[in-house]
Order: sequence, then structure tokens, then C-alpha cells
Amino acid sequence: MTRTITRRLLAGVLGAGVALTGLSGPAVAGPGDTVVSVGRLVLEPTDRGYVGSLPVTVNYRGHDAAYLNLAVTEPVPGAFDGLDPADPCNFGVPQPARTIYCGVPGGALQPGERRTFTVDFRVLTTTRPYAMVTPGGKVAIETGDRNPANDTAAFSALFRSTTGSLRAPRPYVRDTIADAAVSAGSATMTRQEDGSWFGRVPITVRVAGDAAHDAYWLAPTLPRGVDIGGTEPADVCTAHCMVAGGKFMPGEERTIALLIWAPAEVSPGDLGTGSVQLYGNFGWSGQLPDVDPADNIATFAVTAG
Repeated sequence: MTRTITRRLLAGVLGAGVALTGLSGPAVAGPGDTVVSVGRLVLEPTDRGYVGSLPVTVNYRGHDAAYLNLAVTEPVPGAFDGLDPADPCNFGVPQPARTIYCGVPGGALQPGERRTFTVDFRVLTTTRPYAMVTPGGKVAIETGDRNPANDTAAFSALFRSTTGSLRAPRPYVRDTIADAAVSAGSATMTRQEDGSWFGRVPITVRVAGDAAHDAYWLAPTLPRGVDIGGTEPADVCTAHCMVAGGKFMPGEERTIALLIWAPAEVSPGDLGTGSVQLYGNFGWSGQLPDVDPADNIATFAVTAG
């Protein structure tokens, strides 16, 4: 689910909404309006961050059947993990808070229909022995100009402690700048049956913090005559290659292989030095700034024979 959504990023801007306070609760609606209300989002600690679901109820008061639009503003950037039942979604601009645009699951709503579904979240951060909370979440329903007015409800994310408590939550403060590093080993290319050369560059990526990101990428520069052949495990790889495995937990380390090849006319011996640059991305913000850019570049030797 997460990787599919990551590759379907589309720009969008949320229309003006009504700012509400408090952990959760129903939005106030005028006579005849469509109403959206939300329950409480409690994120439970797991062996891979926190997970939780926000109950959402839409009470449609239009006179004709209608497909309704849903906009979800994340309380934690990068935390959205889909809808249940599932429905296609597109991502809007990522800062200062990312909004995801979907259809209300289940197709067209009939006049007077009340429909409930959940918005799922996963926060990839280290679990703590104390409860935490962060505000800023918002659910908006758009019914269109010919239907009852839009409605908005606010919510916060409440993190349960590893001891099971929700009491006295502290503010959740995530990293806002990435802290990642890359290292690489040398590669010896071997002759293949068709005469060409093939090799693997071992690359290790480590992400220290919990700054929001969709993926980490490698931008290789190879010696003359050597080309990219993909990665192992395989993922998107053209001029730049995605680090397989999806988003990183704080402190997570992964080792992959950058596959390289050269044509048969390349002579055996030292082919030179290559390099690889590591960078993260989140939405349409381009390459993420990093705490120490110097450790985002690694060099490696390439030999044939």
C-alpha cells in the first residue's frame, strides 16, 4: 500500500477549512449541510513504529446521490497509510503539512446515507515509554457546488506508551532535517558468457532520524564504459535508483547491491573510481536537506577481470 501510494504523488492544494481544536470530535454543520465527524486516533506501539486508525463518519444530506471528495491533512507528515475500505488517493504538497485527496470509500452516497470508514496511519519513529500527542490533523469533505456545503473536522494523534499508558502525553517532536549516510565497497566485474562484464557494488544506507520521507535514492556516477544494470533487491532504477524496502525506521540500516555492467570490448584491469550520492525525497519538495551532506557521498573502485 505504502509503496503504491508513494509512486502516485500528485500536486494539489486544500481549500480553506475550519480550524478546530481538541483531540477529536464532530464538526459543527448548518441546517441541511453534509456532516463529517471523527473518532479518536490512538497510535499503538509496534516493532516498527506506531500504527492506528481514525474512524470517520459522513452523514450525507444531499437530495441526489453523489460521489464525495475527502481531504486528509496528516497530523504527522508522511504518516498516511491508506483508507479502509481502500480507495485511490493522490498526495498534495508536503509542507507545512501534507494533505491527501481521495474519494469517500464505497462509491456514491444516497440522500440521507450515513457512512463510516477509517483512515490508517503509521508513524515510523522510535517507540517511547511515555505517551505523546501531536495536533494538526484534519478531515474535510467536499460535496461540490450543487450539493450541501463542505464540512471539516480536526483531530490529533495520541501515541500510547510502550507501557500501555495514554496519560499525561508529551508533545511528539519529530526531526525536520534528514540524517542519513551511505558507504560503498569496491566491485570486481567478471566476464560473462557473451563476453560482457558484470559486477556488484555493495552499498550500505543508514538513516538515523525520523524526518518525513517517501524514499531514499542513490545517484551513481560510474567510470567510463560502465553502466547501471539495476539493484539487488530490485526497485525503480534508471539514472537514479530507489533504495528497496520502503521508508526507514530511525537507526535502520540496509545493504543492497548496485548492479553494473560493461560491454565485451572493455579491457581487463582497473576501470577507475565511481561514486554514489544518497538523498531522500518527500512529496514534491525535491531532495531533502541533510544534517551532514559529507556522509551522503561514497566512492568505490571498479576492476574488470
